[in-house]
Amino acid sequence: MRTCFLGIVGVTTAMLLSGSPARASDITGTWSTVDNKSHVKIEPCGEKLCGKVIWLKTPTGADGKPVIDKNNSDDALKSRPILGMELLTAFVPSGSNEWDGGKIYNPEDGKTYDASLSLEKPDQLNVKGCIAIFCKTKVWSKIQ
Repeated sequence: MRTCFLGIVGVTTAMLLSGSPARASDITGTWSTVDNKSHVKIEPCGEKLCGKVIWLKTPTGADGKPVIDKNNSDDALKSRPILGMELLTAFVPSGSNEWDGGKIYNPEDGKTYDASLSLEKPDQLNVKGCIAIFCKTKVWSKIQ
C-alpha cells in the first residue's frame, strides 16, 4: 500500500511539474534587454513567471550611488534601487511559445504596462508592452 501511494505521489508530482510555467518552450534564464542596458533573470514565482534585474550596464549614477527608480509616480518607490527590481510579473503560458497575462514595469518612464512574451527563436524573446490598443515590442537576447 505504501509503495502504491509513493508511486501515485511521484506520478502526480511529475504531472504538476510538467504543467509549470517553464514547460514546452523554456524562457527561464537570463536575458539581455535592448542595447544590453540590463540583464533580467526570468524564473518561476509560484505558479507564474517573473523577471528581476540582476545586472545594469550603468549601476551607479554620477553621484556614485546606485541607480534608483526616480521616475516612479509613487513617491514611496522613487528611492528603491533598479538593481534587484522585479520588472516582469505574473506571466502564464498561453501557447507553446507564448506567455500572457503579465505586467512589465519600465523604470525609464515609471509606468507599468500589460505585457506578453513570445519566443521567436530559442535565444530571442519578444517582449510586448501595451496601453489599451497601443503596443510596442522589444527584442531581448538570451544570455544563459
